Amino acid sequence: MRNRTNEEWLQELRRTPQDDALSDLRVLLVRGLQCALYDRPRLTDADMEGFAQEALLRILAKLDTFEGRSRFTTWAHKIAVRIALSELRRRRWRDVSIEDLVTQYDDGDFTPAVLADGGDSPHQIAVQRMLFDTILRLIDEELTERQRQALVAVVLAGMPLQEVADRMGTNRNALYKLLHDARQHLKRQMLSRGLTPQSVLEAFAD
Repeated sequence: MRNRTNEEWLQELRRTPQDDALSDLRVLLVRGLQCALYDRPRLTDADMEGFAQEALLRILAKLDTFEGRSRFTTWAHKIAVRIALSELRRRRWRDVSIEDLVTQYDDGDFTPAVLADGGDSPHQIAVQRMLFDTILRLIDEELTERQRQALVAVVLAGMPLQEVADRMGTNRNALYKLLHDARQHLKRQMLSRGLTPQSVLEAFAD
C-alpha cells in the first residue's frame, strides 16, 4: 500500500476504475476501527468489515464535502467511526420496543440514575423523589399517548432520536416537534402547580 496525498486520494476515488484506492482505503478503515473500538470485545472481523464497507459508500458520496483541513484518511476514519457507533447504538435497542419501555415505566420499574446513585442526603433524595413523582404523574395525565411514548423513550430511557422516529413511523423533525410540544405542555402544568424549572434544577444540583 502506497502513501497518497489528499489530492491523490480524491483523484483516484473519483475516477473509474477505483479498485486500488478503494481496497487500500478499506484496509486503513478496518485497522482504524479496530483501534477505535478495541474496548468492544464482542465485535467480530465481519462487523469491522461491515462498518468499513458502509463507510466507503458514505465517503464516496461525500467526496465533494472534503475541505482538506486534515489528512483525507483522518477525515475518512471519522466517518467510519461515526457509522460504527451509530450502528452499535441501534443494536443496543434492537430487541427493545417502545411499548416495553412504557410498560416498564408504568409498572414502576424505572428509577432515574440521579435517584439511584445514593450520593445525596435522605432529605434531598425525598425532595427529588417527590418532584420526580409529580413529573411522572403529569406525563401520565397531561400528555397524549404519542407524546408520552416519545418522552419516555427519548428522555427517560435514552433511546436515540432516529431509532424512536423509525419505531414511531415518523421523521426526526416531526419527533422534535412532538417532544417540544410535550415539554412545553409539561412546563405549563408544572408552573401552574408552583414548580419552576429553576426549583427542579436546584433539587437535583450537586
